[in-house]
Amino acid sequence: MADESNKVVAEIRDSFGKGAARKIRAKGLIPAVIYGHGTDPVHVTVPAHQVGLLLRKANAILDLDIDGKSQLTLVKDVQKDPVLQIIEHLDLIIVRRGEKVTVEVPVHVEGEPFSGTIAVLDIPTIKLEVEATHIPERIVIDVTDAEEGTQYHAKDFALPSGAVLAEDEDLLILNVVVPAAARADEEEEEAAAEAAEEAAAEEAAAEESAE
Repeated sequence: MADESNKVVAEIRDSFGKGAARKIRAKGLIPAVIYGHGTDPVHVTVPAHQVGLLLRKANAILDLDIDGKSQLTLVKDVQKDPVLQIIEHLDLIIVRRGEKVTVEVPVHVEGEPFSGTIAVLDIPTIKLEVEATHIPERIVIDVTDAEEGTQYHAKDFALPSGAVLAEDEDLLILNVVVPAAARADEEEEEAAAEAAEEAAAEEAAAEESAE
């Protein structure tokens, strides 16, 4: 949601290219571009530390102050240095209060499934259509005591008020399975038990024939 903590002072920039971007980042700023709603792209800089903290939340909304005017934006793309993980550039989309946007919301798994099983998240996000200023931080699924073979599809998730599923409702999100290593151990134990039974049976047969 957009609130006081999302307010970010942005400054218009007129220098471009890799060299200019390096100088901008050296000043503790991030180059960004704002676009959407049929407007021409606007190139700005935003404070790196403050925005870095806000970006810990998925689908962050930034309330930019540009020359004293407020502009709500949704962080659409974050480009990072692959080694240093420093934010190099942001793509921001203009949004308006009450406007619906389609976003990928992280799935958070709570609880422990039935003993000996694990919950495998096949898809870590779920696509929703929600109001731009009411994007949930995450969608929670509780797998407490779920047994092997239990599946959770997109339609099985409880959505917050006003949110609409923007996925195929039958899309498989999470599976409860027995780990491969545990299953292999179990199969080895079963095979050993069967071999022991066969050996005992053969021994008993041999003793009978000897009598």
